[in-house]
Amino acid sequence: MNNNSSLYNTNETPKALGFRFPAEWELQEALWLSWPHKEESWPGKLETIYAPYSQFIKIVADDQLVRINVADEEMKNFATKHIEAAGANMENISFHMNPTNDAWCRDHGPAFVINDQTGEKAVVDWGYNAWGGKYPPFDLDDVVPTRIAKEFNLKLFTPPIVMEGGSVEFNGKGTVLTTTACLLNENRNPHLTKEQIEQYLLDYYGQDQVLWLGDGIIGDDTDGHIDDITRFVTEDTVLTVVEDDPNDENHPILQENLESLKTMRLLDGRPLKIVELPMPKPVIYEDQQLPASYANFYIANKTVIVPVFNDANDERALAIIQSCFPDRKVIGIDSVDIIWGLGSFHCLSQQEPKI
Repeated sequence: MNNNSSLYNTNETPKALGFRFPAEWELQEALWLSWPHKEESWPGKLETIYAPYSQFIKIVADDQLVRINVADEEMKNFATKHIEAAGANMENISFHMNPTNDAWCRDHGPAFVINDQTGEKAVVDWGYNAWGGKYPPFDLDDVVPTRIAKEFNLKLFTPPIVMEGGSVEFNGKGTVLTTTACLLNENRNPHLTKEQIEQYLLDYYGQDQVLWLGDGIIGDDTDGHIDDITRFVTEDTVLTVVEDDPNDENHPILQENLESLKTMRLLDGRPLKIVELPMPKPVIYEDQQLPASYANFYIANKTVIVPVFNDANDERALAIIQSCFPDRKVIGIDSVDIIWGLGSFHCLSQQEPKI
């Protein structure tokens, strides 16, 4: 077997080979994005998202690489115009010819795992079906991780299971947090039991423990992604959103998740430290409640980029998140238009760890 084929046909799991998925706050090589181009994802608002999206790129590119999937030179030139207008450091930005159906790189992008002993980096290409087949076509998105693994000559793992990056959250020390609403939804892997799904998470993300929450927030078309509700900020601390208004539909959902978090224990038996994060007032557009949440932030090497919504709770949320990241600068970017796509900065991004 030649070396090239051995890279792309591995029957052993990442965990068996010593790989793990790092926490987002661990040192990053790059931020990966897929340039937004699908009008149906932001009907009537696609043009308005490019300014805040490019501001996101500008902030991250001040300190680390940003790698952007585009379909062709025309899209590259269009993206460059917007990113340059934001004042970004173009020396830290590269474009990669990987055509996509949509922009949600957290879910269709490569899941990078690292081996601390050998210094290797690899890619897990989970199956992708656009959140249970909701938004076809998704054939281009589904192959993005494999294309990137081949471009960078990285070992590739292809587990036979649908999995999205927004549905899982990691503490960097063997624990993965997810939701039953998403992973046990019959539109993903109806042939698998909860125990079988857990085993895939442990084997292919290189983890030792799965903790389960319940439902996600109202308006989340992903069936309850964890990155809208609860995020690890250290090995033993989570930020979790709560809804103060008892008449809001999110109130009982988020209270149930909060109570579940209080019962959870890490691998060494420690309880989680829990920091509560407010929700913004409901963001309604065309009679639809959107999944606006401060939890959908992206942790870069020197900054944390937080979606804000021109809401009275914006500053409070930023202050709480800043208290959790004393060594990073927390920056809010207006996400009122971006959230019309039913996701924000974390949904749009995928980190590549440095090894």
